[in-house]
Amino acid sequence: MAVIVQYIVVRDGDKKMTFATKKEADSYDKMLDIADNLFDFLESSDINLDETRKEEISLLFAEKREEVMPILRGVSPKASIARKKSVSSSEISKIRGKAPEKQAASKQQGDTSEDATDPEAKPAPKAAAKAISRTKAASSKKSAQTE
Repeated sequence: MAVIVQYIVVRDGDKKMTFATKKEADSYDKMLDIADNLFDFLESSDINLDETRKEEISLLFAEKREEVMPILRGVSPKASIARKKSVSSSEISKIRGKAPEKQAASKQQGDTSEDATDPEAKPAPKAAAKAISRTKAASSKKSAQTE
């Protein structure tokens, strides 16, 4: 006998939807909560719509909340889409380990050292390199004097 786990979203005693994962059920339940809050907002407003229209509008806004939120923040939908595209391309570069400029530079140089492939690696400042060489020279002079 097989055991099947199902997550059922219940509202006011009615089964609304059945899901295979808890994450999906929680997401749908959250969307219904948002729709309820939007419906209450529309009910308290001066807009003259019948109950069915208010319910349709609130469900639409709740379902499309990822698209509606930037609009409510005052961001143009086109600007929001362009920003998502640029962010996704930079995230892909981060996943690969390098920014596009660094990838092109390392390909041109043909560098395969660990420093070239490590995105966290930073070159040492020139002043620090000079200080290291000065301290080495000073320590070699002192050791020569003590001998």
